Amino acid sequence: MGVREDEQVTEGEAEVDERPMSGYAVTLATYAAYAGGWAALIRRHGRLPERHEASDIALTAIAAFRVSRLLTKGAVTSPLRKPFTTYEGAQGPAEVSERPRHGLRHAAGELLTCPFCMSMWVTTALTAGRCVWPRATRTAVAVLASVAGADALQLAYSGLMEKVTRDE
Repeated sequence: MGVREDEQVTEGEAEVDERPMSGYAVTLATYAAYAGGWAALIRRHGRLPERHEASDIALTAIAAFRVSRLLTKGAVTSPLRKPFTTYEGAQGPAEVSERPRHGLRHAAGELLTCPFCMSMWVTTALTAGRCVWPRATRTAVAVLASVAGADALQLAYSGLMEKVTRDE
């Protein structure tokens, strides 16, 4: 990518933007369609709550964290990311490190390796699901939040055991 003719750039100022802008545009359009689909489903079959309870927001945040980590870093979900990523190695307990592939698959690879990016998509689904299927979604969120809590306890226990065995 170069500098457009109508831009005034002095020598040394021109930067090459190597980000996959067209891929990002497709990702944004896809998210808009995804959110629009949820909005249409809510309009047709659900209802927006008067307000969102703080407990629902907190549990949704914890559940979204867990699902986002699973989708973007989980060893067992690597086949889903494989067309868009390249394996780099183990990252932590049951997690892997991957980098986005080059070319047309780069933007999708970034989304699929970034838990922060994936959280937006997951949170949209969980929040919309609560509007359309409140009981089922609350149950799923409770399960996912419990798994996140169990993961935290597993990591804390492992860290404590390492410290105990080191100090002996």
